[in-house]
Amino acid sequence: MSLNRRVVITGLGVVAPNATGKEAFEQALRDMKSGIAKIPVLTEHNLGCQIAGEPEVSEEYKLSLLPQLLNKMLDNHGVIYGCLSGLEAWKDAGLTIDYEKFDPELGIVFGGGALSMDESIGPRFDLVNAGQVRKLGTKTITQSMNSGVSAYLNGMLGAGNRVMSNSSACSTGTEAAIIGYELIKSGKAKRMLCGSSEGKGKYIWGAFDSMRVLCRDSNDNPTFGSRPMSSTSSGFVPGAGGGALVLEELDTALARGARIYAEILGGDVNSGGQRMGGSMTAPNSAAVQACIKNAIKEAGITPESIDLISGHLTSTMADPIELNNWVEALNIPVADFPLINATKSMIGHCIAGAGAIELVGCALQMHGKFVHGNLNIEELHPEILKIIPAEKIPNLTVESNLNIVAKANFGFGDVNSCIILRKFSA
Repeated sequence: MSLNRRVVITGLGVVAPNATGKEAFEQALRDMKSGIAKIPVLTEHNLGCQIAGEPEVSEEYKLSLLPQLLNKMLDNHGVIYGCLSGLEAWKDAGLTIDYEKFDPELGIVFGGGALSMDESIGPRFDLVNAGQVRKLGTKTITQSMNSGVSAYLNGMLGAGNRVMSNSSACSTGTEAAIIGYELIKSGKAKRMLCGSSEGKGKYIWGAFDSMRVLCRDSNDNPTFGSRPMSSTSSGFVPGAGGGALVLEELDTALARGARIYAEILGGDVNSGGQRMGGSMTAPNSAAVQACIKNAIKEAGITPESIDLISGHLTSTMADPIELNNWVEALNIPVADFPLINATKSMIGHCIAGAGAIELVGCALQMHGKFVHGNLNIEELHPEILKIIPAEKIPNLTVESNLNIVAKANFGFGDVNSCIILRKFSA
């Protein structure tokens, strides 16, 4: 069994706060369009943070991808976002659906966060408290379980390989792609649909609000709320959505003439064990640096060859720490340091969906030869400026023929993931 099969990205799908669909999302990134808005239900329930990134999903878009029966059945937004992005990625890869067969070479890894806290599911539990369990309906469990997206997608696509649902907080989406990459590289699958999603609403966002980690100073100026790397960052802006990627063994992709967005060179997933400064909500910097170094080592590249870092960068006090970890891990002269951008400046923090949405953004930037700018960085954090020149953090979209992109995400529980993409060359 070969352990060195090349793995490429052949399909992309996305439901993001600033755009729905691959083409619209790419344009939104180029235009640096914010998807952050004031959400009436958060004001109504007196949350400290009353802004969020909430995708706009038209009925036309849903009907273009979802079977009519599922379109009527599904109401959990996290499941809907995941299924839509997964089906768009499948279609974008030029693949079809055969309801008569299952494919032993196809697997699915689709993660989620707290799908049972989606605002469409929460009210059903009032029926239990009222002794009206029979009114819950048979779809309550399948839409509230974290494996719901994988299960629904599998019913449509007929995957006969591993069908998995990971959940590693904000690291989930990038981790899902790394799992899929490893399965293909090791010869255990030829094609994987990988992604992640997160639902929306007062339940999940209220839970974060209670931790006082959300932005509370921009309720009257929503698009200014998410400002990663800024000296005035005051907490992250929550978001919702989903992203998905079709990964394939290179020979399989070439044999069918597939479009290739990028090649995955390597990746790493680890944990800091909630030691040495790491905790449930903070990263162990030594582990973060090890994750980056291990991903670079597996990819077989040098740190100097990285053109772009797509950071986790949440618009919190952790941003300077994250960038210091990149500086320590890369250990290269300032002149050779890559550009840095934070997609969260436009879409907020989509929690479990963040990694997959941002990874789709990385593939689009690489394929489209551009680097999107960072919103709201008029006042860069002074601790960041001590270690990274301002010109490495663009405030406008720039054209760039990217060759190597490093994408990382870090999550609650002190878990880390980093993946390396390269422009495809036969």
